[in-house]
Amino acid sequence: MNPNQPQPFGGPAPAMVCVRHPDRPTGLSCTRCGRPACPECLRPASVGQHCVDCVRQAGGERVTVRTMGATRPTATYALIAVNVVIFVITLAQAGGLSANLLRSRIFADGVLFGPLVGNGEYWRILTSGFLHYSLIHVGLNMLTLYILGRDLEMAIGTRRFLGVYLTALFGGSAAVLIFSPFAATAGASGAIYGVMGGLLVAVIKAKLPPGQIIGLIVINIVISLTIPNISLWAHLGGLAFGAAATAGVLLLPQRIGRRDAASASLVGWLSIGILVLVALLICVARAATL
Repeated sequence: MNPNQPQPFGGPAPAMVCVRHPDRPTGLSCTRCGRPACPECLRPASVGQHCVDCVRQAGGERVTVRTMGATRPTATYALIAVNVVIFVITLAQAGGLSANLLRSRIFADGVLFGPLVGNGEYWRILTSGFLHYSLIHVGLNMLTLYILGRDLEMAIGTRRFLGVYLTALFGGSAAVLIFSPFAATAGASGAIYGVMGGLLVAVIKAKLPPGQIIGLIVINIVISLTIPNISLWAHLGGLAFGAAATAGVLLLPQRIGRRDAASASLVGWLSIGILVLVALLICVARAATL
């Protein structure tokens, strides 16, 4: 999310595509041949991860990946479409790209602003995550979501991905209301930071080198700290809640001994539900003081 002007995401991920799926941008690569590959085409190895071609060339090394993933990242595409459509409507209401978007009714009624939430307009906790201040703002956010969201959705599945995304969105709103309630905040970046955090958890779970994702997160946090008018708290809140939700889906079931699919799914959804409830309770409690 971004108060007052778009956030430069600062080169959110390497502009690479999977060598076997040219339509899939990815930030991961094979540690043997160095070629970029999507999660579906990578297999854990004793050191790092190898693409399926290297595994095959090595004599059919027997490795498997446990996955709850989606066959197509439909939720990522749908979220991008929703954000773009809402931005087009915002532009039409405001009077064009050069207009003040606060003149748009949908924008004015949906942006996150603490005192208005305190007056009972709680929908802003959600709607602000689908509004953007400029073409650059929405463009950079959607590009980042396209690059990272596909990988996470393919790793954990469409429904779980949506759960993580919304958890991060609410977590970012909660952090804004606690630490920066008087800034008019809008943008998908809180949820997108949650996708970053979730992807880090997924990479760690798959025993893949996390350096690229950690570097991406650090770079974006530095950008949030150094460039004015970027909502650092939305980013940090989204990152924390998104990572926690993904950990609840991927790591918690094994930690508490729930290894069968049904029990693991239940634990994951309970984790997401509890985190959403916590974020919403924080929002309501904070709004009551404004």
